[in-house]
Parts: sequence; structure tokens; C-alpha cells
Amino acid sequence: MKRKLLERTRSIEREVRKRLKESRATRLFGFSLEAAERGRAVLRLDVRQRHKQIHGMVHGGVLAALADNASGIAAYTVIPRGRHLVTVELKINFLEPVRGGKVLAEGRVLRRGRNFVVTECEIRDGRGPLAAKAALTFGPASFSSLPGGRVML
Repeated sequence: MKRKLLERTRSIEREVRKRLKESRATRLFGFSLEAAERGRAVLRLDVRQRHKQIHGMVHGGVLAALADNASGIAAYTVIPRGRHLVTVELKINFLEPVRGGKVLAEGRVLRRGRNFVVTECEIRDGRGPLAAKAALTFGPASFSSLPGGRVML
């Protein structure tokens, strides 16, 4: 059982890495995959000068994009293969400034319903404190329901 679960996790990570290479936005921001499994994804950002606003902190929009991508990947792991999602809602609280270093965003699925996938994301800088907390909702790109069936990843 444990071996089957490990192989499933590796399969999800391979598929996500492949898809991330196809994402122009992910490449533009410089996000990379740390881990992915059913209902969960962790992305990494190695902060560069281009990610900072004029006061030397990582721009909130960059952190919001990081949360959106991490949560979106987590959401994709629980929907049928071939379905496409869009962000319907994103709400983020910035709790601590992020000055640089390594930033990790962990997106988790809270609920997969018939029409929406609700997620949360915690963003931490390399020191460990919670820098931001986001709640996101994803819906089908075609504005139809998310029927059951084979899971995408």
C-alpha cells in the first residue's frame, strides 16, 4: 500500500513538473515545484531583485501569484483528467514582509465540490514565519460542473 502511494505521488510530481514547464507565467515568476501529491502542492520562489517593490520587500502581487499557482496545482490533482480550471476568487492576508531568500507556498484543497474547488495556501519565507495566508476558489474554465471520473493526476 505504501509503495503504491509513493508511486502515485511520484507520478503526480512528474506530471506537474511537465505542466509547469509549459506555463509561461510560472517561468516568468521563477516558481519551481518542491512537492505535489493528491490535494497538496508546494512551490518555491528564490527571490530576485525583480520580485521586489520599491521598498525592498517582495511585491504582494508576486506572493499572490505564488499562492494562486500552488493552490491551482493542488486543485488540479483532485479533478478529472482533461478538465481546466480558472481562479474564481483569491483572498490573501499579508502577515509579515518578505525581504528575500527562499519562499515556500503550500496549497491545500479544503473541498472539491461539484462546481468548485476550495483551497488555502500558506506562504512562508526561509526563516519559517507565516508571511501570508490565502483562500482561493477555482471553477471550471468552461463554466460547467466538475463531473466525477478519472482524476487528472
